[in-house]
Amino acid sequence: MAAAGGAAAIRDLLSRTSSQMSSYHTTLFRCFAAKASPVRPLAEAAFAGAVEDSEVPSEGISRPLTEILRELSKKVPDSIIKARVIDGQTIKYIPWHIVNRILNLHAPEWSGELRNIVYSADGKSVTVIYRVTLHGTDAEIYRESSGTASMDDADYGDPVQKAESMAFRRACARLGLGLHLYHEDL
Repeated sequence: MAAAGGAAAIRDLLSRTSSQMSSYHTTLFRCFAAKASPVRPLAEAAFAGAVEDSEVPSEGISRPLTEILRELSKKVPDSIIKARVIDGQTIKYIPWHIVNRILNLHAPEWSGELRNIVYSADGKSVTVIYRVTLHGTDAEIYRESSGTASMDDADYGDPVQKAESMAFRRACARLGLGLHLYHEDL
């Protein structure tokens, strides 16, 4: 039952129009990967009358870290899982942009950082190290992971983009998001 509620929340988030999202953003000004803060005085004048004072949050929008991790550890709906065949083996994954939206939904004050890009000595592959940090009201936690892509692979995107996407998804899996995809066959 909880999974159905999570799926409904994801569908709701994915179906929001830009006007609905912009009305949401009138209550808070947030930079990517920054802690939320109440509307600043200069910005408040720009939106005078647009939002009632009672609707403006006085605190950040984060939750305790245990709640965030509990939500991220839930199984994601099969409808958002994609599959790709590589060397005759089917690989299931969640597209990076969906992972990004799920993080925005359950851990709105998360941050991501590309830590390193390493090209192999023979120039045939590139490895990216990515860090995802979750900011809860009571603690912060981060996980890093790597992704490697062949320089010869021309299926989609450039090799650095592929390696970064893979590293991002893996770092999120270390926080519980989509982790079940790595051990479904066990």
